[in-house]
Amino acid sequence: MAIAFWCLLLAVLMPPVLGAIAKATGQGRYNNLAPREYLEKQRGLSQRADWAQRNSFEALPAFLAGVFAAIAAGVPELWLSGLSVAFVLARLFYSVCYLRDWGSARSLFWFAGFFSCLGLLIMAALAAV
Repeated sequence: MAIAFWCLLLAVLMPPVLGAIAKATGQGRYNNLAPREYLEKQRGLSQRADWAQRNSFEALPAFLAGVFAAIAAGVPELWLSGLSVAFVLARLFYSVCYLRDWGSARSLFWFAGFFSCLGLLIMAALAAV
């Protein structure tokens, strides 16, 4: 279970790291009073980092739900850890692909992360029967 908890920590840390990249690579002076307005005006790497950050926040609830449902249902550690690591790695590669502007590869890793969450939820449902 410890591996899944470390994966949760990494998944929670991904959006702020991507946000920092978006702000650090942006054009013009960052405005903390209007951060969304500043980020909306960005292009290139900064814009893609912001979009990756947003998507990482969007993916987080499904992963959290999957991990905690799997724990509550008593999913075997091997599956819990394996699918948690798969999600984090998929999201890491997804983020790199987003930053590098590799659309097709990015989509592949998005699906890998999504199916990892789905796997956790399915394993939880099967274990609860």
